[in-house]
Amino acid sequence: MTKILYVEDNEDNIYMLSRRLKRKNFDLVIARDGQAGVEAAQKENPDIILMDLSLPVLDGWGATRKLKSDASTKDIPIIALSAHAMEEHKSSAIEAGCNDYDTKPVDFARLMSKIEEQLAKV
Repeated sequence: MTKILYVEDNEDNIYMLSRRLKRKNFDLVIARDGQAGVEAAQKENPDIILMDLSLPVLDGWGATRKLKSDASTKDIPIIALSAHAMEEHKSSAIEAGCNDYDTKPVDFARLMSKIEEQLAKV
């Protein structure tokens, strides 16, 4: 079963997306801040990470940089999820090490396509 680490601090977003991902038979791990996301990635070894960018404790950009600089997590694909839809936000997420970027509110079909694309590269 494919394991997804979903790093998100908004309970409504967690509720909505986690239910849909579980219905697609993904094993889901939730972290509610960037530092917890880094720790969960190191412990759980997910197949892919969905990373909110605006997070408490450690933002998504910082968490991504930490994960990409750690030999044990650097190869895990990360899809940034953000309400910030400007091109500069996408660019900064990619520069931080994210493999792809998607906007909120999440278009589930589009996100599934991005997840499948990243998993096919692994």
